[in-house]
Amino acid sequence: MPHRSSKPKPQNGGRKRKVPEVRREVSAGGLIWRRSAIADRIEVVLVRPTGKSTWVLPKGHVEQGETLLDAALREATEESGLMVTPGEQLGQVSYLYSWRDSTADQPIRIFKRVHFYLMECIGGDPSRHDHEVDEVCWIPLEEASSRASHKSERGLIVKARSILSKSSSAGN
Repeated sequence: MPHRSSKPKPQNGGRKRKVPEVRREVSAGGLIWRRSAIADRIEVVLVRPTGKSTWVLPKGHVEQGETLLDAALREATEESGLMVTPGEQLGQVSYLYSWRDSTADQPIRIFKRVHFYLMECIGGDPSRHDHEVDEVCWIPLEEASSRASHKSERGLIVKARSILSKSSSAGN
């Protein structure tokens, strides 16, 4: 009786699949807020990245030698055009995406972790945002979670609403 291997035959004709490169990235950003004097309500910033239809919290890469908080403050200011002061750490989100430097390249899988902080707006001009953003928008906090494009960021907005409403009622 012939010996049979217990290994299944490869579906790709015996060719070895190239394992995609995996990179890890760390970014930081902020949920920028202000109390609107007109309606006595809290508003938050969402940005629309250049060439995209998504609305997100401002964030970006942590540069060499930079702390998470320093990167979050820098990125929030660059992407929103606003001056901010840091508050408490809001939380972090993680996600995986693929990237190609060109269509001929193999995709690279990127595991990204983003650390977010609450940040109060203390001035600035949203029209002075950087080239990575097409639009900066102030949105009432109650509406922001339905406007944000990513579920993980919607969760952070809900958490911020809880934190800010507690601090708002404590200040009254």
